[in-house]
Amino acid sequence: MTIPPDGRPMESVQSLQRGLAVIRAFDAEHPRMTLAEVARQTGLTRATARRFLHTLVTLGYTATDGREFWLCPRVLELGYAYLSASSLPEIATPHLKSLTDKARESSSVSVLDGLDIVYVARVPTRRIMTVAISVGTRFPAYVTSMGRVLLAGLPDADRESLFEQMSFDRLTPHTVTSVGALRREVDLVRDQGWALVDQELEIGLRSMAAPVRDPRGQTIAAANISMSATQGSAEEARETLLPLLLDTAAQIERDLRVTGV
Repeated sequence: MTIPPDGRPMESVQSLQRGLAVIRAFDAEHPRMTLAEVARQTGLTRATARRFLHTLVTLGYTATDGREFWLCPRVLELGYAYLSASSLPEIATPHLKSLTDKARESSSVSVLDGLDIVYVARVPTRRIMTVAISVGTRFPAYVTSMGRVLLAGLPDADRESLFEQMSFDRLTPHTVTSVGALRREVDLVRDQGWALVDQELEIGLRSMAAPVRDPRGQTIAAANISMSATQGSAEEARETLLPLLLDTAAQIERDLRVTGV
């Protein structure tokens, strides 16, 4: 494929890229925005942002009161197309429910999407983060247990390519903020087969994750347990919850093999 100087493949449709950028600009922190705010979030001119917003209004993906814009439920169709075509959430959810019942902690499954993880299945118990997590929620891979498991499962060249693209924000005093430190953490995860992240994404939050592999042994997802960091030490969490987590990941893998995914 020929790549022109601006870095976009020749087959790339810029208008589609911009339309999706407008949709992605809305999130938990920006549920409603003015035209000027959308333009600023996307880097588009006001005139361009206006065209895309009103096109999305016409299609039923956004709504407006004349001043602010917001997403409509129809955008869920875009994500549902992926979920309905993938049996991973359907297979994983019963096992997550069992894990949550046993551990009395929230559990999830996510996949890697560029530099982020995206939740594709989740069974919550109580809310322990300031941000509500649901299917479709995204977090930076470098600062999450599932992200480190997914990075550890990549071929070396692919993992290094992502490392080169990362920028690091110190979200808490415990956050890893350099490629070198992250590389050491990911190497450890690759060697031991699981990850533990303690208060790096948010103070008070601890999580453990394990890989979910396909029949060829390739990591296609990660399963995790998240818990309050005030409930015992990280070592105690590892001793009591890690066996349950590893067993859950193994059961998901078994069902994936049976269904031929």
